[in-house]
Amino acid sequence: MSSPIVTRRGAQQAKIQTRAMVKSKSASASSSSTATAAATNATSGPNANGSASSCGPRKTSPALQEAKRRARNMLKSQSNGQGSQLEPIIDIFQNAVNAKNMHRGATALIYDESMSEHCCLWDVTHQERPERFTRTMERCRELNLVDRCLQLKSRLATKDEILKLHSLEHYERLEQTSGVRNEEAMEELSSHYDAIYIHPSTFRLSLLASGSTIELIDQLLLGKAQNGMAIIRPPGHHAMKSEFNGYCYFNNVALAAQHALEAHRLQRILIIDYDVHHGQGTQRFFYNDSRVLYFSIHRYEHGSFWPNLQESDYHAIGSGPGTGYNFNVPLNAKGMGNGDYLAIFQQLLLPVAMEYQPELIIVSAGYDAALGCPEGEMEVTPACYPHLLNPLLHLANCRVAVVLEGGYCVESLSEGAALTLRALLGDPCPPLVERLELPSMELREAVLNCIYVHRPYWRCLQLQQTYTAAELESESATTAQLHRVKRIWLGGPPPEPDQRYPTRGTSAQLPEDVVARNAARLSVLRAETQLSVPAIRVCYAYDAQMLQHFNLHDATHPEQPMRIRQIHQMHDDYQLLGRMHQLPARAATTDEVCLAHTRAHVNSVRRLLGRSVEELQQMGSGYNSVYLHPRTFECATLASGSVLQAVDSVLRGQSRSGICNVRPPGHHAEPDQPHGFCIFNNIAIAAQYAIREFGLERILIVDWDVHHGNGTQHIFESNPKVLYMSIHRYEHGAFFPKGPAGNYDMVGKNAGRGFNVNIPWNKKGMGDLEYALAFQQLILPIAYEFNPQLVLVSAGFDAAIGDPLGGCKVTPEGYGLFTHWLSALAGGRIIVCLEGGYNVNSISYAMTMCTKTLLGDPVPTPQFLPAAQRSATVAFQSCVETLQLCVEQQHQYWKSLVFGCKLPQCVLGENNNEDFLAATMSQLSISNDNALGAVGGDGSQQPDPGQDRPSGSKPKVKVKTLTEFMAEHKEALEQQEMFAIYPLKSCPHLSQLRPEQAPKSINTSGACGDCGSTVENWMCLICQSIGCGRYINEHMEQHCRRAQHPLVLSFSDLSVWCYECNNYIDHPLLYVYQNLAHVDKFKEPMPWTHSCQQRTDGCYPIHLDAVDSNRQNNNNSNNHDHGGSGCSSNANTNNDDDDAGSGSGSGSGSDGVSYYIQLERNN
Repeated sequence: MSSPIVTRRGAQQAKIQTRAMVKSKSASASSSSTATAAATNATSGPNANGSASSCGPRKTSPALQEAKRRARNMLKSQSNGQGSQLEPIIDIFQNAVNAKNMHRGATALIYDESMSEHCCLWDVTHQERPERFTRTMERCRELNLVDRCLQLKSRLATKDEILKLHSLEHYERLEQTSGVRNEEAMEELSSHYDAIYIHPSTFRLSLLASGSTIELIDQLLLGKAQNGMAIIRPPGHHAMKSEFNGYCYFNNVALAAQHALEAHRLQRILIIDYDVHHGQGTQRFFYNDSRVLYFSIHRYEHGSFWPNLQESDYHAIGSGPGTGYNFNVPLNAKGMGNGDYLAIFQQLLLPVAMEYQPELIIVSAGYDAALGCPEGEMEVTPACYPHLLNPLLHLANCRVAVVLEGGYCVESLSEGAALTLRALLGDPCPPLVERLELPSMELREAVLNCIYVHRPYWRCLQLQQTYTAAELESESATTAQLHRVKRIWLGGPPPEPDQRYPTRGTSAQLPEDVVARNAARLSVLRAETQLSVPAIRVCYAYDAQMLQHFNLHDATHPEQPMRIRQIHQMHDDYQLLGRMHQLPARAATTDEVCLAHTRAHVNSVRRLLGRSVEELQQMGSGYNSVYLHPRTFECATLASGSVLQAVDSVLRGQSRSGICNVRPPGHHAEPDQPHGFCIFNNIAIAAQYAIREFGLERILIVDWDVHHGNGTQHIFESNPKVLYMSIHRYEHGAFFPKGPAGNYDMVGKNAGRGFNVNIPWNKKGMGDLEYALAFQQLILPIAYEFNPQLVLVSAGFDAAIGDPLGGCKVTPEGYGLFTHWLSALAGGRIIVCLEGGYNVNSISYAMTMCTKTLLGDPVPTPQFLPAAQRSATVAFQSCVETLQLCVEQQHQYWKSLVFGCKLPQCVLGENNNEDFLAATMSQLSISNDNALGAVGGDGSQQPDPGQDRPSGSKPKVKVKTLTEFMAEHKEALEQQEMFAIYPLKSCPHLSQLRPEQAPKSINTSGACGDCGSTVENWMCLICQSIGCGRYINEHMEQHCRRAQHPLVLSFSDLSVWCYECNNYIDHPLLYVYQNLAHVDKFKEPMPWTHSCQQRTDGCYPIHLDAVDSNRQNNNNSNNHDHGGSGCSSNANTNNDDDDAGSGSGSGSGSDGVSYYIQLERNN
């Protein structure tokens, strides 16, 4: 039996074979003996199970020849050790299978008590003081966090480790201060550096901080711990290669990242820096390195906030190979709080992190943006930090390291750091006490500016539409619709080379009333933040009696008992049942069911018992997609009652969360009738029960079943206490349950307007990437603004890969990730209830991944990298359109959705960092143009941000060469999603061309002269006949063989093919024909891309070098100067300098070799 798993390689081979078979059918039948021999060969060959072609004495398909040639070359390169091994065909559920033995690991903690020695001897009021460390450790011990951690032994960094990034002079300069107690000398030395003091212990403790950070990274990468935190000082992210800066001496995080790159061979490290000051030191170390993505969120105020660098603005996106891998989110106002920071993570950081697929995440955790810090003057509450960290914890194989940086209000610092460690240990995120403030206008500007400059490099940042300069000038345009990119510089010139800095009285001070107000607010927040959690992580609802409901007339019906039995069995195989609290089953009472349904509906189902099989079939046929059984009422009430048991356990504080493995499903069931396999609406009953029995005011229902939950929507469409969010396949109303109810514009009725959010997919094939974007752009922002007290998930798994009804591609690990994201809400009170899903393997793995997530186990991260390297699929493009419509519809009800406006069209130029606004200069708003380094100002004296001194200049980024392009797409080339073709620079058949007799125009829409086809047509360059290609009816090839006219021009990509040489040709003689086609197709001349000078007569000599001669299969290599009619003998014949240039798919490498790049999509 053939495998049901379809791989990309298998699909490609099948496509080639199918084309060959189609062609062979059109050929004349061969003789009986030939057919018999062909059949015998096919049976004994490697494709014995396939259909044998019985074509006569006909040449092999060129497509099949090409496939065989590529396969031979691949095998040859592998045998020579030059290529990667073929990847084995693996189960589509392999990641879920691998997760079986993945259990929660330890959380590592590293610190050293001696770090409290570091202090400023001449200024006792200095804010970088020992209490930052001691109070943080005290709070961690108060919450019993330290004893729960794997405590690592601190160590000193070696000299070699420091010199990986810092200069020898820098190292020795600090080493010379070790043990020196001359305060006057140390203060004088400190005055040469910005915001620095030096203590006799500074050198040793700086080594200890760096060494401890490296040790933490080592332990994570060696698998000794799952995640960890380094509570260290002095901090490090401002330290540069040869300069102490901002309380920092050695750059702890940068050194650890470099160590991971070199010692552990990592290729993708994500550094997140949410210290309120920009970590310019870390940025400079990796500004040119794509292996490290640096993401900084910092107060900037247009350069007027320390460190007062232009390179801290959003336009600094990296340089060279690192272009696009440096993110700065500059905050241009004080007072930003939880809503602002959550928006940055949801709209920008999380999508980019998912696409980047890091192997390690390091957080430079400064808490000086926390409420009460005099430095940052921001208002992020301590309880918000776990919410920022939570969505990252299941990325990078859960390898997340948090390293302490700044934070100068010891109350908010100690609380924020302790709650961060608590989140690393797997405790639920505490509910946010205060109402979430909406993103500010300044934050909106910063995020949109950042998206604008980075969208050319990131597929996930394409959700905003674009506008042109003409649209901006139109009277109908409004400020809210069109975002205007601004750069304002309010900072001063860079420091003088010998500038001295103050060493006393440098700490920021707040007015006494502000300090008192912040202290009181922090006290209330600490008292009201709920940190106690139940010991039981997950309760589990299941009863075998629910197996008794089945279809009496169709044993193959997709909604069958095996669904929940297989899920239960897999939970047992993964040894999860013993780790959960097993809930006793009970049937929901009639009153409970009537919370969501009419009594008439309940009674009609109750009366099924005792009915004959024929009566049941007749009654079921009266509903939409429903079958009935004598035990239906018993099973349906048992399913609803089991969910109520989970609600009781969670809301009474007995369990943190719940898993309900129940059937029949419920979300289609209407108030007055069953619908779509559903009898009673389990989730709706549970929500109403929680409102009635526990007095809840805000319940979130997330329905990710591939079918719209029409019943749930109708039950709550006027109820503002229940926010219903459904993400489903819609197909413009043609997908079940059909009709307009599932469209994005259905927002609820009356008091419930805005509390119904539909995300309708209009194409099949949506996968982890599309669902993740829906969560990041809509579900999570709205959910946080709603602030639910309970989360109920209608967990249908029919959008899972392999489902026979859904047609989508969400992986089991994808469902696990979405569950993890939702578990940050409502203090972790989340109940996942089975709905649909009809591939028993898919639903079993998917529900198991959800359970493992709630139990705190790591789950493999969904792999987005290969998809991100390909062109956008039809599904992705449709996803973007849907999300744009949903945001536009919902933003009037949810103020967190402020990022849906249009951005200026971005044009990639030769110098993106310098000219990224040049295409829309009329939209710019620039202040202080004469400031040094500002846009339009004199930045010639400013060094590169990747260099050592402060700078506001923007590094120049050249257009990628083809060599860089090929290196960037190496994986796609190896996986045969893309391949490179080398065209010949010359061809002996070019002598048949007469450029002076070329037609005056070429109609690229012309039809085949034989069959009338307009698909994949070619034109003969000798006689200008038009014929269809080899994958249609092969009329062009037949013409060329018959007339001996070998050269043809493609109307698709303007490439030229020679049938005799069996290769693409690139030569200046072809330009006249290609240009005529280009003018017809694109209404403009084709650029001249050859290195020789363009001639007015279009005639050039034909020259074959030795390399090309070898490729000609012994064609006449003496025809060096077979120019066309009228070709001059003194023309430039040095064809080695000619670049490729024919067609839109051509390019040139630095070695002069030409390429055609062909990208195959298998959508």
